[in-house]
Amino acid sequence: MKKLVLSLFLILGVTFGVIAQNNKVAPSANKPTGTQAEITFDKIEHDYGQVPKNGNGETTFTYKNTGKTPLILSNVRSSCGCTVPSWSREPLMPGQSASIRVKYNTANPGPINKSVTVESNARENRVILKIKGTVLN
Repeated sequence: MKKLVLSLFLILGVTFGVIAQNNKVAPSANKPTGTQAEITFDKIEHDYGQVPKNGNGETTFTYKNTGKTPLILSNVRSSCGCTVPSWSREPLMPGQSASIRVKYNTANPGPINKSVTVESNARENRVILKIKGTVLN
């Protein structure tokens, strides 16, 4: 009896799972294509090369709204506390450019291999920027 009830629940679970998968709406059906904000960076990776200890660890990533609606960066976060991004929280109108300033703490010698994740309302809503290099003694 227990096996029969268990089998029945298993069959119902699989059936409802298949039905739920088939009823999903395609993402493109929610928003017409070409009407979203789009973010385009001038570069997605910065190589500091060899930087002296306590040297300049700042760089800038410039981006442009190449879409048709205002672009809003909802979050910009780094992979660790040694990398601090700063950016404008204001909406960026189509055709306008802005920048994200990234400051890496060069107090500790060794390799630099960090990332900064940019989240926005753009069609490609998550972009990962990278910084690399070496801090010398």
